[in-house]
Amino acid sequence: MDDLIYNQRFWPDRGNVMRAEDAVIENISMDNRTGFVTISYRDTNDYCMNEQVVVLAVDRDTVIRDAFGNPMSFRDLRQGMTVDAEFSAMMTRSMPPQSRAYRITVVNRMEETHVTEGMVLDVDLNNRFLYTGNPNDIYSQIRFVITDSTVIRDRRGRQIRLRDLRIGDFVRVIHATFMTMSIPPQTTAFEVQVL
Repeated sequence: MDDLIYNQRFWPDRGNVMRAEDAVIENISMDNRTGFVTISYRDTNDYCMNEQVVVLAVDRDTVIRDAFGNPMSFRDLRQGMTVDAEFSAMMTRSMPPQSRAYRITVVNRMEETHVTEGMVLDVDLNNRFLYTGNPNDIYSQIRFVITDSTVIRDRRGRQIRLRDLRIGDFVRVIHATFMTMSIPPQTTAFEVQVL
């Protein structure tokens, strides 16, 4: 895990804790005894609103609770959930950065979804992006983040890989309602169906 130090058995002083409110779980994975939860959230400062992405290292000392304070386990977390998170201000220099999670509170069990249909304009295998929309209108285009949890299906409903999608395919994408303010806007794809 790069140079991340996350095996402390105590909470550092409160000045070293970062908070993310209404963050969306983008991806969940496990490596040995450490779980990793990728979240995206809006960081608002005086000048603009930026989307931040961070990978939270979740271990046995991480407190996970629902909105009513009931304890939850790492296995209860799902992609698309809305959470509040408290994590260490010490992060790796990787992209996205990684940090130790102290507390995760599930605010909403599942985020609402939207459905978008469009033509595949590009498939970026290196960054795991799928671009759809009208090639002559940048304002109609959307960049979808394809995670390990994204399900991609062909016309017959069989599961396929991102590399199997072709420019010109017409697809239906079930995705998060939250989009970045970039051009084109970016959001997470939960399911991609070739039509």
